[in-house]
Amino acid sequence: MGVIRLEPWGDEDLPLLRRLTGDPGMMEHLGGAESEAKLAERQARYTAPHDPAATGTFRVVDEASGEAAGWVGYWEHEWRGETVYEMGWSVLPDFQRRGIARAAALETIAVARAQQRHRWMHAFPSVANAASNAVCRAAGFSLLGEIDLEHPPGTTMRCNDWRLDLRG
Repeated sequence: MGVIRLEPWGDEDLPLLRRLTGDPGMMEHLGGAESEAKLAERQARYTAPHDPAATGTFRVVDEASGEAAGWVGYWEHEWRGETVYEMGWSVLPDFQRRGIARAAALETIAVARAQQRHRWMHAFPSVANAASNAVCRAAGFSLLGEIDLEHPPGTTMRCNDWRLDLRG
């Protein structure tokens, strides 16, 4: 694609994570900014040794500038009686509207598809998050409908359930 490259998430990425999930504007559709304690917990989870077939968290780098533009990842999730991959992403405002989220999603889908572990990948953006819903559509996901999810814990969020067949 040439627009981005994915790099493994590392110990040095906490400042990027803070800009992505510690910022109220960036977390508008996900329950608000995360606390320093939650950021530290997320960073530890992202950098912990893991089974690469079960999860992957990546720094998204803008090829043109060489700067970190965001994150993308997938993880195992129990959904309606089966284990599937769930996918998420976030791109800093300065890099939005350039196709970076779509490119990162497509590259991450290719990584997950190569694992040959699960048939389905889901994404659950808020129904109000037009940009993330557009990324799902552009990345080839099919909209199954609206659902209520608990995110963050204790808060119900109205989401779209997007699904992608990793074998198709």
